[in-house]
Amino acid sequence: MLAEPIRILAIDVGAGTQDVLVYESDRAPENCVKLVLPSQTQVVAGRIRRATARRIPIHLAGTLMGGGASSAAVQEHLAAGLPVTAAPHAARTLHNDLERVQEMGVEIRDEPPPGAEIIRLGDVDIGAIETALARFEIPLPSLSAVAVQDHGYSPDAGGREFRYEFLQDLLARGGDLLSMVYRDPPHYMLRMHAVRELLPGVVVMDTGAAAVLGTLGDPIVAREAATGGAILVNVGNLHTFAVAVRGLRVLGLFEHHTRGVTPAILRELVEALRTGRLTHDDVVALGGHGAAFAPDYSTLEPITFVAITGPNRGLVRSLGYYEAVPHGDMMLSGSYGLVEGLLALLAREGYPTGKSLIAANGR
Repeated sequence: MLAEPIRILAIDVGAGTQDVLVYESDRAPENCVKLVLPSQTQVVAGRIRRATARRIPIHLAGTLMGGGASSAAVQEHLAAGLPVTAAPHAARTLHNDLERVQEMGVEIRDEPPPGAEIIRLGDVDIGAIETALARFEIPLPSLSAVAVQDHGYSPDAGGREFRYEFLQDLLARGGDLLSMVYRDPPHYMLRMHAVRELLPGVVVMDTGAAAVLGTLGDPIVAREAATGGAILVNVGNLHTFAVAVRGLRVLGLFEHHTRGVTPAILRELVEALRTGRLTHDDVVALGGHGAAFAPDYSTLEPITFVAITGPNRGLVRSLGYYEAVPHGDMMLSGSYGLVEGLLALLAREGYPTGKSLIAANGR
């Protein structure tokens, strides 16, 4: 008797879009249900701006989520002279330090004041997704995986962010992409934990790691990564994330703001990453977030192959890098990576999945 097909809901949460995949193991990836929707920060920003236009107070409820558009809309609401209140968990969307949030003019309180419109925050609106799928007779899968970009935060460590310590630690411990798949993320990755509040049992990943893992679904990328290695660059709506990989091992990476990326800047960073010369300070000096490296990074042979993906890859198309298209759809790179990560996790836990989405590379 054949085992039941594995069904996974994978959601890659970005600044501009949330890329949704309903993976079914008995279908080719190309035939699985896919949705590219506005991200929740864009949806929330729209709700706030409509309240601003009606000149009514707002109260932020729900959980911590990614900022960007939603945080900008809150600032616009305050600038219009309109009140903003927020429950503590939701308020951390604006800043992890609640004193800083209060300094912005936001009142921290659990319950909304009379007359305020309640705006619910959260990186995932599972009810909306379930409703959308149900209209097409698609039941919500019982397994789920979500990717977010988490900077990490701990008030016990002087309010420090942990993103680059987190990434550096992963690389120091071997850089295995599949080790970046979490049922229980580190305690300081607050955004990942907020997603787990919204979706109990969900597996979480960093968006960068998910995109890299998913890009290996392109057979050309997988072949190059498995032999001489590959530089993979995801040019997203807000951030550009690049890694050097051999097989499933990450050797080095950097992250930049997409709005600050030009072909010349990216060429400089990629060349330094490719040849093992890049430093954290180099990235910061060019306006980026930073970088992290494996201990033997500078001693490794240069990598020749470079691939780009992401919704803003056209910004650097003039560089002539290979444009990766995993399973025919580069917008779903992160979602495919989430599925691959969860399948690998299930396999390690003894559940027979039998499949990998990584073309010509396998697990």
